[in-house]
Amino acid sequence: MKRQILKTILFTMPKVLDLTARRFPAYRDRLKERDLVAWIGLMDQSLGRVIKLENGRIRSCAGTHPQPDVRMLFKDVGTALKFLFPNPDYLDIIHAAKNFKVITEGDDELLVWFMQTLSMMQTISLPMGTQMRDGTQRYTTCTNGGPLFVYVKDGRIVRVTPVDLDSKDAPSWEIEARGRRFSPPRRGLVAPHALSIKSLVYSDKRILHPMKRVDFDPDGERNPQNRGKSGYVPISWDEALDIVAKEINRQKRVHGPGSITFPMSSHHQWGNVGYYLSALTRFANLIGFTRVAANPDSWEGWYWGAMHHFGNSMRVGVPSGYGGIEDCLKEAEMIVFWSCDPESTNGAYAGFEGTPRRMWAKELGIEFVHIDPHCNPTAQLLGGRWIPVRPQTDAALATAIMYVWLKEGLYDKDYVANRTTGFDEWRAYLTGETDGVPKTPEWQEQETGVPAKDVRALARRWGAKKVYLAVGMTGAGFGGAGRGATGAQWARCMIMMMAMQGWGKPGVNFGCLEIGVPHDLNFYFPGYADGGVSGELAWTANAVNNYQRMPHILTMNPVKQMVPRQQLPDAIINGHAAGYLWDGMSQEAQFAPFTYPMPGYSPIRMIYRYGGSAFSTVTKSGRWADAYRHPSIEFVVNQSIWMEGEAQFADIILPACTSLERWDIGEWANSGGYAHHGFNTVNHRMVTMQHKCIEPLGESRSDYDIFTAILTRLGLGGVFTEGCGELDWVKRVFDSSDLPDHISWREFCRKGYFVVPPEKPEMRSPVDMRWFAEGRRKDLPEPLPMPSQYAEKFGMGLQTPSGKLEFVPDLLKRHTADNPERPPVNRYIPSWEGLRSPLAQQYPLQLIATHSRYSFHTHCDGKNSSVNSVEDHRALIGGHRFWLLRLGPVDAAARGIAHRDLVKIYNDRGAVICAADVSPLVTAGVVKSAEASAEFQLIEIDGECVEIGGCMNLLTPDRPQTAGTSSMSPNSCLVQVEKWKDADAFMIRRAA
Repeated sequence: MKRQILKTILFTMPKVLDLTARRFPAYRDRLKERDLVAWIGLMDQSLGRVIKLENGRIRSCAGTHPQPDVRMLFKDVGTALKFLFPNPDYLDIIHAAKNFKVITEGDDELLVWFMQTLSMMQTISLPMGTQMRDGTQRYTTCTNGGPLFVYVKDGRIVRVTPVDLDSKDAPSWEIEARGRRFSPPRRGLVAPHALSIKSLVYSDKRILHPMKRVDFDPDGERNPQNRGKSGYVPISWDEALDIVAKEINRQKRVHGPGSITFPMSSHHQWGNVGYYLSALTRFANLIGFTRVAANPDSWEGWYWGAMHHFGNSMRVGVPSGYGGIEDCLKEAEMIVFWSCDPESTNGAYAGFEGTPRRMWAKELGIEFVHIDPHCNPTAQLLGGRWIPVRPQTDAALATAIMYVWLKEGLYDKDYVANRTTGFDEWRAYLTGETDGVPKTPEWQEQETGVPAKDVRALARRWGAKKVYLAVGMTGAGFGGAGRGATGAQWARCMIMMMAMQGWGKPGVNFGCLEIGVPHDLNFYFPGYADGGVSGELAWTANAVNNYQRMPHILTMNPVKQMVPRQQLPDAIINGHAAGYLWDGMSQEAQFAPFTYPMPGYSPIRMIYRYGGSAFSTVTKSGRWADAYRHPSIEFVVNQSIWMEGEAQFADIILPACTSLERWDIGEWANSGGYAHHGFNTVNHRMVTMQHKCIEPLGESRSDYDIFTAILTRLGLGGVFTEGCGELDWVKRVFDSSDLPDHISWREFCRKGYFVVPPEKPEMRSPVDMRWFAEGRRKDLPEPLPMPSQYAEKFGMGLQTPSGKLEFVPDLLKRHTADNPERPPVNRYIPSWEGLRSPLAQQYPLQLIATHSRYSFHTHCDGKNSSVNSVEDHRALIGGHRFWLLRLGPVDAAARGIAHRDLVKIYNDRGAVICAADVSPLVTAGVVKSAEASAEFQLIEIDGECVEIGGCMNLLTPDRPQTAGTSSMSPNSCLVQVEKWKDADAFMIRRAA
């Protein structure tokens, strides 16, 4: 019976192909792309069928063929049926493939094309988007700043708008607090940079054709010293792909797979298929490479310091924030924003979703205090008290506040006695018993610039109220003052302050109403760090949920050699580097160093660069130019959308398309993996079908298609694709989630998004640390600590050795007691590049460069995008868009600088030209800018080399925060600023 069914399916298949081609012109065009003969049947050749494609026409016959172009061979009838039935179960398919129950033979390019063509029959008829009255077709997408509607007419994007929810979408959650009812707006409040996506698609900086550096000859002289200097000529895709594939093979043959590395930017376009932890990781694993080990480059102080006080390796050492919205609105009396500017950082991906919630808090009379060298946009919007503090002295201020609490009894003594350890040692440090220096408000005044009387007043007010402490990007950690030489000291202080105030009790927690929305946390949809299509179990969160829910072929990188991300240029230039691992599962792994090169492996000889530029997102960025030009680097390929940053240092450039020109699927703010439940920042959980809204411009291709094209030349296309195109993978991701229980695949494709219903009030997540404060078993919906990491009874206590909050972490006692930069007792150690540094004589100003309000890393800046025209982002002077540098009136007057003068900000590491933004919002002695400009433009004027794109990280130090860590310190940076004397010469040159 089964044999007859298989015969019928094989007989019917070519007829279905023909019928599909008749119904859909796009499929008809697809069949015209290749002529081939395919044979599909059983391995013993007792049953099979020949399918011939010629100029789009289909012919078929039973039997065998002596020399087909491609063959699909099945071990038995049962296996064949599992593959060939519509909507196959991929668990069966992957099982059969892994155990060689199915074999494919033939030219890999033809084989991949044929299998994807068969798969297209399942998707070609899907309705995509909604027809609008004005003649446009409305699609959806998701960006790093939120989901959008994309309106297209005649193959061109007309406009983009935030997603407005309708009556058919799930209702919004509601919170009752202090006699008021609150519910969020029924639309996506996206970040400013999200709305720049149309201008990014049509940017004149788009790379639309494969290109080769003019003085690069893959078979002759390669001239590495000219990278970043010489120009490019267009070449064909075939030539470009042949060069790349040939070089990959040469590297592996001559040096071994360890000679290739795939560095990537901090972030790229949104999605579960096209993301670097998805398709790129799968591609790189199939080739073999030296891994660039990611360091906590947004979380330094938390991962290397704060984590050890409360034992939370999850979320790179930051608190979870569960339940924080409702608890704060109901219970808190004050919010202290400490190095926290959510109106600029948007909780990373959330946009202005938290803004209404903070306005609710203002309506309820909750007080606000802002501690920051800059009166930032959050402070400007909400008002309250601004306490300007000198950069990198925050730990001294925090220590003095705790001194006042101790001396005046303004701390939770029962909580400290029953829920913590090490307080006596901390008390001895505060009072000066250990070093003879009491940590009084007067002690800190000389360091921080904050008057002692203000410190006492704040400490007393804080100690008498229920306070939410808002720190860093989300209000519950990340970035902020944690990104400098004293970053770990500050983050450690934040945990200890909360321990002294009864962390977890009603109204006492971390947050600023940016995180902790009452979502249904049990609804599963994979985040971008959950592995996507990668098949990687070790370096993504694939193993937690995704791999079980979406069976796919595992991919593994056989190369054990790694290089620290921050030290990659040094590894190339100096030939060696050392670093420390980030590990999200344990606290102990970070103490073990690793070195590059690793015995048995080749040094890096080839760089395959993918995604946005890293020039402006890593410290001392000038190192990267030297590394790219180093003679040891034999080949550089850059797969980029725009000609910016590092693209200009490539030998071969492969033009990738934007996310609006390919298929993907993603959920707003759902990072997954190391940011578990990251969507807790948005008002409505929104999963979006990321439609392919238009065809790729020029000759650009999707990253997935580029990877496929290279791997087919290496005979790996079938393994990479599993016979799937991007849309097939999107369907597989959809099926792996909980979406099919709520919306059909067809309806999801048409509508483009789904709003996850909010949690019932009685089922909402408990408040973070409430269980701990009350001495109960942990009841939060997170998988860590692991069972083996509890000190005593499972579920009781923290991940620390004692199971309690530790004022003096046991792990630091064990591993860093002999490291003077990382003492177990959190001593205040002045910044090695601060006002006490000898460098301050020459460079008396402290530079802080935070995330931009208007861009997302390098992704949305530059490229003549709409963001560039925002005068608060870049200033148009003499026809050039200059990066802004904000400085106070006193510092500006002392240097003869007026508003919008061109100024040179410099130190021994380099010089950057900016437009002055003279403002009283910055405390004296501090200059404020943003990091992550997309432009990197070195020019020479009157014999001096300066950078005019805004690459502030050209100036920042490359040393780690503390010895024994792999941590950036961009906010420990001394500079001088002066009016640019060559401004007129620059203007004359541009005019010419």
